[in-house]
Amino acid sequence: MGSITVTNLGKAYKQYPARSSRLREWLLPFQGPQHKLKWILQDINFHVAPGEAVGLIGINGAGKSTLLKLITGTTQPTTGSVYMEGKVAALLELGMGFHPDFTGRQNVYMAGQLLGMSVDEITALMPEIEAFAEVGEYMDQPVRVYSSGMQMRVAFSVATARRPDILIVDEALSVGDTYFQHKSFERIRQYRRAGTTLLLVSHDKQAIQSVCDRAILLDGGRLSREGPPEEIMDYYNALIADRENSNLQLLSRDDGKVQVVSGTGEATVSHIALLDENEQPVEVIDVGSTVTLQVTVLAKAHIPRMVLGYMIKDRLGQPMYGTNTDLQQLPLSDVQPGEANVYRFRFNANLGAGTYSVATAIVSTETHLVNNYEWRDLALVFTVVNMRRPYFEGSAWIEPTIEISRAPA
Repeated sequence: MGSITVTNLGKAYKQYPARSSRLREWLLPFQGPQHKLKWILQDINFHVAPGEAVGLIGINGAGKSTLLKLITGTTQPTTGSVYMEGKVAALLELGMGFHPDFTGRQNVYMAGQLLGMSVDEITALMPEIEAFAEVGEYMDQPVRVYSSGMQMRVAFSVATARRPDILIVDEALSVGDTYFQHKSFERIRQYRRAGTTLLLVSHDKQAIQSVCDRAILLDGGRLSREGPPEEIMDYYNALIADRENSNLQLLSRDDGKVQVVSGTGEATVSHIALLDENEQPVEVIDVGSTVTLQVTVLAKAHIPRMVLGYMIKDRLGQPMYGTNTDLQQLPLSDVQPGEANVYRFRFNANLGAGTYSVATAIVSTETHLVNNYEWRDLALVFTVVNMRRPYFEGSAWIEPTIEISRAPA
């Protein structure tokens, strides 16, 4: 079992005003430093427990890749320390360590030895590596003729040929095709179940929320926030909106979860409820029952065009279904300050048993990129139970009609 402990970690680079300043600092040390420090990371502290999966997120330039290089030892820290226990496999950059003129097979031997495997061990694992990479005859072709996706296939296959105690994966998986991404994440989940500690960097919300136990947000080279993946991803999305001149609020719910609300505040959801067929508010519903999501939107300013959308998410924050009144061709025009509008969305809750949440968005078009009046995560939480249907697996109730006939001899 592996673990990662990061203590007061920081990384800075020297910036000189001119080329001669570097030489002057070296030849005339008594004149003092000729450089300024540019801090990329500062005061980073966290611990990844054995068997835990942690997602690392942040906008480009937040310091994610630098942090991974410090953790894996490819870059030395300016301050602080990193302690890791166990065998480590890291996939930081696409084809890192691959020589373009060597074949894929030759590069597998080189990369495998860098990971601490012997030649005999790599030879024994080679059939499995080839089978998982699925690059066929290209395994014996120079890497320079590989596509980026093929490089990723070979790099991931050799990095995970044997189960490591610690697996560190950067954004490299994002260049692969959908099929291989699914295949790779299934191997990651398999290793997780076997006890591998995982540190994953990704902008893929579903990947973070489906694989990780916890998420860490880096912002401006500092650890901004950490917590449950859904909460951190919601905060991250709201943080981006906040930088687009929107407001950002964190509200504590009665169930202990943190609700993220962002937007300009020119309109707000003043009331939301899930109603049964008798128009009564409910928090627990049966699979397939008919319900109505009733949302009251209060305008606080003049809004030329107003659109309301909602998204139903499962307990991991993955979207089950979402739509809005723009997609349904029902936007409202010329909404006046103080005006309240009640929206009623009636549907059959063909969901599997479990806990779900509803996020709402008040915008002017089909997305929140033009005008984000309000984005509210965890606006409503409800539970689906199976009281009348045959047992089934999954997050959707799609009951089939089954026909069975005997095939002719």
